[in-house]
Amino acid sequence: MDHPSQPSVRHFDHCPWLFADEATEEQRAAQREVQRAVGGDTGIGERCYVAESAAVFPDRLRLGDDSYIAAHAYVTGELDTGSHCTLNPFTTVRGNVVLGQGVRIGAHTSLLGFNHSMAPDRPVFRQPLTSRGIRVGDDVWIGSHVIVVDGVTIGDHCVIGAGAVVTRDLPAWSVAAGNPARVLRDRREVRGTGTAEVNPAAAVSGIRPDDSRTPTNRPAPHPEPAAAAGDPEPAPHNRQGVQVAATAATPGRRPDDSRTPTTHPTPHPEPAAAAGDPEPAPHNRQGVQVAATAATPGRRPDDSRTPTTHPTPHPEPAAAAGDPEPAPHNRQAAAADVEVADLPGIRPGGGRTPATRPAPDPRAAALAVFADTARDQAAGLLDRCWDGDRYVDRPGAAPTVRAHCDAVEIADLLLGAVPEHLSAEEHIGRLSGLQDPKSGLVPEFGEPLPVADADGFIGEGAALYHVLCVGYALDLLGPGLPHPVRGVRDMTARHIVARLEALPWRTGAWGAGAWIDSLATAAHWNLRHDDGSDHGHGTPESLFGWLLTRADPWTGMWGSPSAEEGRLQVVNGYYRLTRGSFAQFGLPVPYPERVVDAVLDHARDARHFGPGRENACNVLDVAHPLWLCTQQLGRGADGYRSGEIHEWAERQLTTVLPRWQDGRGFGFGPGTAGPGPAPGLQGTEMWLAIVWYLADLLDRSGELGYRPRGIHRPEPARQGIAGLS
Repeated sequence: MDHPSQPSVRHFDHCPWLFADEATEEQRAAQREVQRAVGGDTGIGERCYVAESAAVFPDRLRLGDDSYIAAHAYVTGELDTGSHCTLNPFTTVRGNVVLGQGVRIGAHTSLLGFNHSMAPDRPVFRQPLTSRGIRVGDDVWIGSHVIVVDGVTIGDHCVIGAGAVVTRDLPAWSVAAGNPARVLRDRREVRGTGTAEVNPAAAVSGIRPDDSRTPTNRPAPHPEPAAAAGDPEPAPHNRQGVQVAATAATPGRRPDDSRTPTTHPTPHPEPAAAAGDPEPAPHNRQGVQVAATAATPGRRPDDSRTPTTHPTPHPEPAAAAGDPEPAPHNRQAAAADVEVADLPGIRPGGGRTPATRPAPDPRAAALAVFADTARDQAAGLLDRCWDGDRYVDRPGAAPTVRAHCDAVEIADLLLGAVPEHLSAEEHIGRLSGLQDPKSGLVPEFGEPLPVADADGFIGEGAALYHVLCVGYALDLLGPGLPHPVRGVRDMTARHIVARLEALPWRTGAWGAGAWIDSLATAAHWNLRHDDGSDHGHGTPESLFGWLLTRADPWTGMWGSPSAEEGRLQVVNGYYRLTRGSFAQFGLPVPYPERVVDAVLDHARDARHFGPGRENACNVLDVAHPLWLCTQQLGRGADGYRSGEIHEWAERQLTTVLPRWQDGRGFGFGPGTAGPGPAPGLQGTEMWLAIVWYLADLLDRSGELGYRPRGIHRPEPARQGIAGLS
């Protein structure tokens, strides 16, 4: 079909994938106005399209980059999507719905994340609504005229045939169809073998998954059934011809016909794959949606790594089906990739050479160079912040307790030694002498000892953080805090619960999390001072019991977002809370998948992560929760939303490393938050830890040659409540 020379808005509404390449400046300006006019709490990513004819009335909308809502779609309630998600014409999404990356939803499909009660004591229209929500993983294809009901979770890489009614959870890699929908097979299975090795289409030599050519040798012994058509026409704009070629090969079936073959049935029944996407994601330049590479074990569609198990016996190019150009992250190397694309074990832009001739990874080399530079300059950086008697965060600032602790942390991390301005004994003596023997608190230099609240512990001030930083500095130096924190030791379970209930969860979740961090860390130090009395027994148990019963099952967090700050308080509070409690005690966090969803959503908030807006707190408070949750969910290619996590970590590393200032270290961040943009000890200590966490999320932390051992240590300081690790 020939497109008009200048498509109209009506044309883009029905074919939104054309908008990025073909819209005029006037049409782009009009689209920006359409997006701004969407009501509710709305955040729309880059290169998105929302059809003028769509009815989009959300309470909350987060539309990921390169996503679109096409003509006459109906969207209400709360919708969160990852990048490269598509709601095709006449799609309905209502209630609470979360989509991962690369989710394709065919025309006339309904995702209904709410329900009516139906007690017999009143009419249905007067029944209250309930909502458990719908969760859809990454790389999922939902065909046309599908219905997904409330409470369903659809795993990564699933394909759902046209007309299915999904009433139960579907595991990852499922191909499902029917009413009610049932799992017909695993997408990774090779026909007739039951083993998960390669995509059947990719196993044919001489044909690429995104190529309409017929095989030149080793033809498949059994014709594969065509994908179930659910689109009104056979995707005439499909330049690659994927959909047409796939369906035309089946006897008794037309490419634009959703009927299953009527003759020559295959000996093994195959599900009718979901059709209903007008084209195979031409804008999906990352290849997220594509099944061709996803079927190889050890590899996700949004991950550039090569398979780690079950390699194909014949070299197959790993290009993404339906991708009209090399992925944008690989544009600089596109010319070179022409020759290497046909080598086994290498994907264009994947950054890997064949296994027999490995080439150094420039990203790993950059980490090693950064770490060597930091080590070489560490002594001078500490000298800069020593005023002759005490440590300051940066020249000209007043001495602080935290600056001394940061100096100890940096020297341990980079030099494996104590700062040379004092001997180890002098460092220990100074920091130990700061702790009040009676209360166990450490006041700021020149400030009086804080007055305890009625329950025996304090509620705010520098002394709260000193429980952490002085405790871990002395832990690195050897002896630890000399005295227990008596206010925490003497608190009863009733006191703890009353204080937890009174924390400002709705208006100040960060402060609430910081208080719990201090309480839990004090409980950790106090267990080292166990004198056999009843004091302090039950403090951790009361804390963890309250936390586990109060975690929001939809976010895995504590507290409420706000229109002014989004999830900033909630996510930052989550980091502080879990650092001192679950991470420090080596206990699993509740609802880790939901935490990842919430944190990744927050990481897209341009108010806090726009260009030049990231500070150390905000980045650490995303990196650590993602790292902590991946320890439970799996860290390989098939880990929960690992592709999106890797993408975020890679982007942050690329931004962070150049911010190191020779001889001065890192600044905390732009603006007036914290110590500000000037390089100093606090910014340097935090960013060094952040770099490690980002690198470890990418499996490259070994290149740094350091690992945090103090306040930002990745290992638990204690395994469980009673035993030391």
